[in-house]
Amino acid sequence: MSKYLIVGLGNIGAEYAHTRHNIGFDVVTAFAEKHEGAFKSARLADIAEVKWKGKIFICIKPATYVNLSGKAFKYWMDKEKIALENTLTIVDEIALPLSRLRLRPGGSSGGHNGLQDIEFTLGTNQYPRLRFGIGNNYPKGMQVEYVLGRWFPEEIGIVYKKIEACIEVIENFAGVGIERTMNLINKKEFV
Repeated sequence: MSKYLIVGLGNIGAEYAHTRHNIGFDVVTAFAEKHEGAFKSARLADIAEVKWKGKIFICIKPATYVNLSGKAFKYWMDKEKIALENTLTIVDEIALPLSRLRLRPGGSSGGHNGLQDIEFTLGTNQYPRLRFGIGNNYPKGMQVEYVLGRWFPEEIGIVYKKIEACIEVIENFAGVGIERTMNLINKKEFV
């Protein structure tokens, strides 16, 4: 049975719940709930196991804060004996507009501290990631407040559509592979 590690990046604590920076948590929670998985506290992360179409998905929400996500990622990848190419990290992306998602098999962290820490911990940047565009609709000097802030009311509809699309991306990633899934999602515009 194929095994996959689905890593949603975010920060623990009620003050960060449902902020732009925690979209990774929201996506893995939605995926687990759709497939009747329930999160429980475990070492370095909240974890849910999901079985779907002969595959096992180990879904984690690291309890290490975004900037130290690598430790939880590596621990669960090693513990569950999951190949690096069978991991998928979901992360917020300020350089992408809200209307877009981008799936890649590897590449630059783009300055995202969570991805930088995973890259540092693994010693490679060649691991799959799904970037959830959050846009950059903030005044100069207000990036931190924007990223750690809640969605604007007018954004909520698109956010929910994209969370649903992310669930499909996770399923397709495991079902038809990353290349075909990239072709399905990377050019799509959400409005």
